Amino acid sequence: MAGLIPFNRRHGRLMNRGFEDFYNRVDDLLNEGFAYGENLIRGNFKMDIQKKDHEYLIEAELPGVKKEEVNLELEDGRLTISVKREENINEEGKNYIHKETRSSSMSRSVYLQDAQQEGVKAKLDNGILSITIPREEKPNCTKRIDIQ
Repeated sequence: MAGLIPFNRRHGRLMNRGFEDFYNRVDDLLNEGFAYGENLIRGNFKMDIQKKDHEYLIEAELPGVKKEEVNLELEDGRLTISVKREENINEEGKNYIHKETRSSSMSRSVYLQDAQQEGVKAKLDNGILSITIPREEKPNCTKRIDIQ
């Protein structure tokens, strides 16, 4: 039994012994209550992209994020979704003062080859950011090459 290595069920990996394990446990403890802390640590969020006949539909999961904290940019077909969030807690009680500040940011970019700059629509509702981007109609430039 002494040779068993603890397994971190939440992260699906074997846990190291020593200081690295200690730091992982401290990180897990500190990020427990933060609404999307696990995703912010990794610097990502879930994003689904659908290519339809005349548009792209992008849905990003941003639970607990306000629209003022989101920045969207479309430049030369590259869509960038950025989130910057600051949280300040100031509590005073009978014998204590608790002050905490958290600042976090994350960003994802995706290249949409035939995206149009005009007519883009975005809506944030219940933690889901929905973006509709019209597609340009481009002629098929594929040429078949015969092999000799």
